[in-house]
Amino acid sequence: MRGLAGQVAIVTGASRGIGRAIALELASWDVKVIVNYQHNATLAAEVVAAIQAAGGSAQAVQADITQPAQVQALVDTALATWGAVHILINNAGITRDALFMRMKDHDWDAVIEADLTSAFLCAQAVLAPMRQQRYGRIVNVASLAGLAGNVGQTNYAAAKMGLIGLTKALAREVTADGIVVNAVAPGYIQTEMIETLPQWLRTWALDVIPLKRFGTVEEVAPAVAFLASPAAAYIIGHVLTIDGGWVMP
Repeated sequence: MRGLAGQVAIVTGASRGIGRAIALELASWDVKVIVNYQHNATLAAEVVAAIQAAGGSAQAVQADITQPAQVQALVDTALATWGAVHILINNAGITRDALFMRMKDHDWDAVIEADLTSAFLCAQAVLAPMRQQRYGRIVNVASLAGLAGNVGQTNYAAAKMGLIGLTKALAREVTADGIVVNAVAPGYIQTEMIETLPQWLRTWALDVIPLKRFGTVEEVAPAVAFLASPAAAYIIGHVLTIDGGWVMP
């Protein structure tokens, strides 16, 4: 991860789960971290406190990243605080699971907006400062649901597959500006989201995962940090699966 020290990162949805682990991982490499959250200021403050206790720099910033004005304010805060944005981690997302025939319009719209449109808005907002400095890293946190589908998650799978498409298309547009765009696609990772799954689905997942266990957020964060580092300069538009072997051919 050489070269990360002193850089500035925005991590969306960083108050818990995978986002929290990514914020802590980046901070351990001396990256200054904007810890974005929408609702839980207490959890975000705990992430900032953990980073500062370890000698790092972080600031919690509330923003609903489905709202363009709030996204711009988030980026402006990073620029005003530390003078640059080198890294954007589009991690924030939600689920509203239901079988397709029972899925409500508002549940479809909410997931597409939170999981896909937010990434579009955040990436668009950081492109100007990244282009000006001729350097940037954008890492989108997709999901294996976007690659393989998942029962009861057509909205989530569509959003995450859309995020993968965004990753590949944007990578082609901005590489000449020194901006590298990639994605990770975690499988079943032990988070609060996993706890909401029905027992039959958890049992099935453990049976089909070759490692026979769920992953941890600490196994996702270093991969994201690598893709966000200067060392990943020749990795363009890639989707790194982190899944214990679930989607191996």
